[in-house]
Amino acid sequence: MNPEKSLQGKRLLIVDDEKDVLDVLVELLETCQIDTATSFQEGKRLLLENDYDLVILDIMGVRGFDLLKIAGERKLPAMMLTAHGLSEENFQRSVEEGAVYYAPKDEMKKIATFMADVFESIAKNKSPWERLLDRLGGFYDRRFGGTDWRKKELEFVIKKGGRYM
Repeated sequence: MNPEKSLQGKRLLIVDDEKDVLDVLVELLETCQIDTATSFQEGKRLLLENDYDLVILDIMGVRGFDLLKIAGERKLPAMMLTAHGLSEENFQRSVEEGAVYYAPKDEMKKIATFMADVFESIAKNKSPWERLLDRLGGFYDRRFGGTDWRKKELEFVIKKGGRYM
């Protein structure tokens, strides 16, 4: 799979309070049409005024879960991308509140691959969460305390499902 090719022309909204993060993401996703916002209010305005193929939300600093709710109401798929908000609780909350992916900023350089996972899963009417656990399971095992975490989360994801299960 060539992630860059599958992302060409996709319309994105990226909301993060760190301008350097936005700059990196814009550079990594140069084949996409991207709107950016650095605040909750600006992100909310853009979410309400435009349609997007994917919304990428930071959790901390921009009220990411409040923006996730708006994206869900508009039926726009949303990916959570976080550093300070990286926790098992926020992972579960992301599933429960309808996000399609939960990516750590530590792995931001792989954003095109994560997005390709989302688009491919949705096109096949499958859950992107299973792809996430395959792709980032080792990262989260180290972060959240071993492989038991992955088994527990897979059961949680299957039970809760998220919007794209």
